[in-house]
Amino acid sequence: MPDPDRAGPPPDLSLIVPCYNEADVLRNTATRLVEAFLARGVGLELVLVDNGSSDGTGKVIGEMVDEGLPIVKVTVEVNHGYGGGVLEGLRACRGRFVGFTCADGQVEARDVLRVYEIAAQARTPKLVKVRRRFRMDGLVRKVVSIGYNVGANLLFGGLGSIDLNGNPKILPRDWLERMRLTAHDWFLDAEVMIEAKRIGLEVLEMNVFAQMREAGRSHVRAGTCWEFVVNLLRYRLRARS
Repeated sequence: MPDPDRAGPPPDLSLIVPCYNEADVLRNTATRLVEAFLARGVGLELVLVDNGSSDGTGKVIGEMVDEGLPIVKVTVEVNHGYGGGVLEGLRACRGRFVGFTCADGQVEARDVLRVYEIAAQARTPKLVKVRRRFRMDGLVRKVVSIGYNVGANLLFGGLGSIDLNGNPKILPRDWLERMRLTAHDWFLDAEVMIEAKRIGLEVLEMNVFAQMREAGRSHVRAGTCWEFVVNLLRYRLRARS
């Protein structure tokens, strides 16, 4: 049966936040997003995915739901990766626009709101995302990131972005439903960009200042960069077959 609390007109935006052991930062991130959208009068449905967490993430989400915040809780019992959390969250979305972002608060809530406003006010459908400027990364990670983004754009003939993993990404729901998204790992960000090109959806990229993570730790492992490269090559070979 449908949830009676979710009846009525759809929200303006469903924003998915995959959360893997983010209990220390999640409440701040979620409340700032809710406050920013409420102040502008934008209907926000925040889809928080407890992506197989082993800390108190699920409890924090449940508490915020009980407090009446516009939050939908989705639970993934076993973590299968960042992308898997996003894909599971998509099943719960009702908004006219859909997007996803990270739980660590490295993009300020007002910038997330601005990304939505650009997408909603565009004369033609767009995928709108951020490009993170002045990131607090070490030299090696910056070099790897540049190489990855340049390589992906060369492999696929230009993807309209020089920060493929920059989130949030926000787009009309009907265009997202046309994408063939399957990645359960960090490659999902690149897959969305590749699919946008395949279906002819223009990409707009907005510069933002990347903030430092308030607490917790990054879940990008040392081997993640190698996973990116392997997935790019596999996707490219699959596209040619």
